[in-house]
Amino acid sequence: MTHPFQNVTHTASIEPLLDGLGTVFRTFADQDSGCTSYGLAADGGRWFVKTASTPDAVSSLRRAMAFHRAVSHPAIVPLVHSFTTDTGPVLVYPWMSGEVLYHPTLSRQGGRTTPGSPMARFRKLPLSRVHAALASVLSAHLAVERAGFVAVDFYDGCLLYDFEGHRMMLCDLDEYRPGPFTVEGDRLPGSRRYMAPEEFVRGAVIDSRTTVFNLSRALRLLLDAGDEEAQWRGSAHGLAVVERGTAAEPGSRWASVQALAEAWGGPQVPGAGSGRWPQAVIMPGDRAAQSGESR
Repeated sequence: MTHPFQNVTHTASIEPLLDGLGTVFRTFADQDSGCTSYGLAADGGRWFVKTASTPDAVSSLRRAMAFHRAVSHPAIVPLVHSFTTDTGPVLVYPWMSGEVLYHPTLSRQGGRTTPGSPMARFRKLPLSRVHAALASVLSAHLAVERAGFVAVDFYDGCLLYDFEGHRMMLCDLDEYRPGPFTVEGDRLPGSRRYMAPEEFVRGAVIDSRTTVFNLSRALRLLLDAGDEEAQWRGSAHGLAVVERGTAAEPGSRWASVQALAEAWGGPQVPGAGSGRWPQAVIMPGDRAAQSGESR
């Protein structure tokens, strides 16, 4: 994929470079991740440019580079280029059409249930659209699992939905890393709504069963009509799959993302009973990225 950063390997400061390449049409500066990101229009295309301003953010972007070297999937926004500034790495993605389902910032939280918000609109979609979007999420994580990676800091801010093209993409997977690994601090980064119990325990093992918990929480929350988890829109079978996937003990969950996907895919989606997990549903449209910073 050609882009205006082809010959850029290092620049002292990002903003003068961007001004020289094109027009910055959006800036994401109020992020709790320590990252500042830009939407750049240049050479007839649009790009999402992500920079780090704190040591933790620098580490996250380096992890993102390793992740994208190992994992590729039609539903994961691809990393097309990286370079450095005097303060750390810069990552370049195509700008994707769509909206992240939840986008909290340092100065603003909430909004998932606000009428007209991306999450509220998503929850009102026909079930066929929701199931197609969830199929993309699960299919992408099959690729993650096959590459030997596990999810960290996965939540609805990583989910970019195009309401016109009816396409789900995953972005901001900066904390994903090879697994299994052990928790070195008091907890991992992430949203409590999605995190498994072991992510809060120093020395706990994080593996595919943790990713199963994260994904099962996504299924539970995105197939509900509200945040209270009192209006499940799915089937009784689907709810049973989710309940096993979110068991407190890792050993009681589905053993892998593959097992979760197979259990979920049976009566939930077209092609049930075929023994094959459906390909991600990716609709035509322009490719691009949106930042979904935590929490």
